[in-house]
Amino acid sequence: MPLAAAFPATLVTKDGVRIDAAHTPSRGDADLGIVIAHGFTGSWREGTTRRIAHVLSGFGGVLAFDFRGHGRSGGLSTVGDAEILDLDAAVAHTRSVGYTRVATVGFSMGAAVAIRHAALHRGTDAVVAVSGPARWYYRGTRPMRQVHWAIERASGRLVARLAKGTRIQSGTWDPVPLAPHEAVERIAPTPLLIVHGDADGFFPLEHAHQLFDAAREPKELWIEPGYGHAESAATPDLIKRIGAWIVGARQ
Repeated sequence: MPLAAAFPATLVTKDGVRIDAAHTPSRGDADLGIVIAHGFTGSWREGTTRRIAHVLSGFGGVLAFDFRGHGRSGGLSTVGDAEILDLDAAVAHTRSVGYTRVATVGFSMGAAVAIRHAALHRGTDAVVAVSGPARWYYRGTRPMRQVHWAIERASGRLVARLAKGTRIQSGTWDPVPLAPHEAVERIAPTPLLIVHGDADGFFPLEHAHQLFDAAREPKELWIEPGYGHAESAATPDLIKRIGAWIVGARQ
């Protein structure tokens, strides 16, 4: 089946960063807009994200975008800090084109951003966090040690830029942003869905449980058997179930 048509858009954040985005019109609920927040080094132009947008467009209109420092967006990646401004611009644009209900669906780094955005900026009607970290600086798995090398070392940042087109800001956070497990309790009464795989090679299940335990109702936790990490492991069936949950979510 061919993918639904996506119409490019350019957004500008409150701090002046140009964000590359695309709108896939709804094949389902005309009032529902769904914003996809990709993982670290991802892009809305990648096949995995395009396929997710196609499936979700059966439930509502979809806005997918590239975080700062990724793809054709401007700026430098801050790996989850200033990215809440990118998501805020995407949510605002989704409302501006006529969607009256807006849900955010974040994957990995995007899940952390979706949680922090809902807690600090509000403005969303449902939040889905898929394969997200509960806390910063986690190095308990080999993939996450590699991620930290890419972020913290000049040689790692060069590899990320050359191999993935991801431009990462040097230096350290100052101040350290509110961690997802600290922010998540502020999301209520907005409905929250946390999705995590028991085969996630980046963040073990303890992250999902830490987020869920810290959150307030309404909330749900789905532990998916055999599911790996983020967009690349997401099946059409899982995305359809997420879409159905969003349609049914109400404050």
